[in-house]
Amino acid sequence: MEMKTVVPTAKGHSTPKPGKGFGRFFLPGPTEVAAEVLEAQMQPMIGHRGAGIKALMEKLQVGLKDVFRTEREVFISTSSATGLMEAAVRNGVKRKALSLVNGAFSFRFAEIVESCGFEVERMEVPWGGVFDPQVVRDRLKRGGVDAVTLVHSETSTGALNPLAEVAKVIHEFDDVVILVDSVTGVGGAEMQADAWKLDFVLTGSQKALALPPGLSFGVASERMMARSKVARNKGVYFDLTTFAKNQDRMMTPSTPALSVMYALEVQLERIQKEGLEARWARHSAMRDRCCEWVDSMSEKRGVHVSVLAPEGHRSPTVTAIRMPEGKSSIPVVAGTKEKGFVIGGGYGKIKETTFRIGHMGDHTVTEQEAVLEVLEEVLAS
Repeated sequence: MEMKTVVPTAKGHSTPKPGKGFGRFFLPGPTEVAAEVLEAQMQPMIGHRGAGIKALMEKLQVGLKDVFRTEREVFISTSSATGLMEAAVRNGVKRKALSLVNGAFSFRFAEIVESCGFEVERMEVPWGGVFDPQVVRDRLKRGGVDAVTLVHSETSTGALNPLAEVAKVIHEFDDVVILVDSVTGVGGAEMQADAWKLDFVLTGSQKALALPPGLSFGVASERMMARSKVARNKGVYFDLTTFAKNQDRMMTPSTPALSVMYALEVQLERIQKEGLEARWARHSAMRDRCCEWVDSMSEKRGVHVSVLAPEGHRSPTVTAIRMPEGKSSIPVVAGTKEKGFVIGGGYGKIKETTFRIGHMGDHTVTEQEAVLEVLEEVLAS
């Protein structure tokens, strides 16, 4: 196993840095995975209905509860996060959902509502924007919906919705639950499942948690579980009631992705060592440095790029950068790759006008500086 050194980051924070080769992959998911986390997957298989899996599950719950800031059990699903988005809908919507759409993944949430056979009403703001809690309150006062879907950190635009404030508004309405996609939030941006009274919040393994793809995690409130018990046509694989029954025995409903769970065990130990608040601060420092760099490009290089999301609502984990008028982002992504660094292209309807830097997981401000230097060369060429 490679030795690790500690690399300083902004404001005195530090985090373990894996060995050579780490720090060139800035895709906004899947993210780069530390060598020791990858190596943990090499452990032998065990039965998923025995004492071994129970001991592993018990250990994982301790770390996952801290990451979600919850006293509830954290469900572990062998699926991408899209699977638990479907679980949120099938278990949490009774008739009609209000979907708050401000990018590609919040639009997908609305599509999932429709595909599961429920009514959906889309409330939309321009891509890159966020939702005003008062506007949500005004709509809910008119009635007719029993669930709200919301993306915490919109990966396609880098916008961070005011989740705590929106959740507080939704709890003014007794028969409305909030269903939250925090795929690029959990582990990188502050997220308080219990304090914010989120009815269902989910994430995936391959984003800010910096794990290989293959697992997703979700936390359900008592209100959500009460709905799940009486929900019809919710299927088998994503029945939260079945998850809960198995969780009581420290088991999974079906055969789990055991190798990724081994990786999770190691990564949760690393997160605990760094400290969750320090992890949030490190991500915020990367976001701040990225935005400073964007703002400096006009003066330094005469390149008029801009951050898509508004100041004060920018995700700590991913920044979407708007190209100058009439310029395509596709050559920028390709040129950066030619120089040995991977960044994200634009997504959905802003594919050719934006590019994205995924500054999440185990990256540091120091490592990010290297990709910014390369991007500066590419943009100025």
